[in-house]
Amino acid sequence: MDMGVGIDVGSTTTKGVLLDSSGNIVAKSLMLTGASAAQAVEKIIQNISSSANINLNGVPMISTGYGRARVEQAEKSVTEITCHSVGVHHINPAIRLLIDVGGQDAKAIRIGSSGKPEDFELNDKCSAGTGRFLEVMARVLDVSLNELGPLALQSKKPCSISSTCTVFAESEVIGHIGAGESAADIAAGVHVSMVSKIAALSKRVGVREPVCVTGGVALNPAFRHYLSIQLGVELWIPEEPQLTGALGAAVLAIQERGDRS
Repeated sequence: MDMGVGIDVGSTTTKGVLLDSSGNIVAKSLMLTGASAAQAVEKIIQNISSSANINLNGVPMISTGYGRARVEQAEKSVTEITCHSVGVHHINPAIRLLIDVGGQDAKAIRIGSSGKPEDFELNDKCSAGTGRFLEVMARVLDVSLNELGPLALQSKKPCSISSTCTVFAESEVIGHIGAGESAADIAAGVHVSMVSKIAALSKRVGVREPVCVTGGVALNPAFRHYLSIQLGVELWIPEEPQLTGALGAAVLAIQERGDRS
């Protein structure tokens, strides 16, 4: 049976998927990228090979993500926009808008009926609409990143955080702390501020249901809650929202092999 490997090297995490020609995930792996993307890639490939008990030599491989050039074993690299679109379409062909929010960037992608991207918008270089923004604010509030979302959902009245710059927003958060505002209300304000940027991206592309959210931030319940409110739609979240880029790359790897046959 033909197989394909997809490797997604993100700024925060590196992901790998081994897919068979029937569309089933045979093996998968996820780990922090750390200081060396190349080392993370090697470990991911080893994990997949060991998990599937398969020698991956000769298995077509496609890389994606900001560090895709670090995957020396890949036959080619493909943009994140395409890979995420193809990966989400593989799981749920009904999806027409994909919102992907990672550690360092965010993107809204309109997906056509074929699974290929029709239009997209990227956030600017500011980190205010990314996972990094939440990391900074969690540190200021002295809670873990995993605690930040549930804390925000306890809020009855989110604080107003007007700045769209992480540095200035951090100053606003410190000001709210000094004013005696509750940690829950501040955390909620942080999420509302972040979601406003993501919602604006999405509306420029065009909000068409169903709407899918992927990336590590999709695991945050407060982010999902406030984004759903701002967009006025229900959100569909894949079972493993961090793997869609690697999954799409694996789908394309199998297609590449088929095209050459």
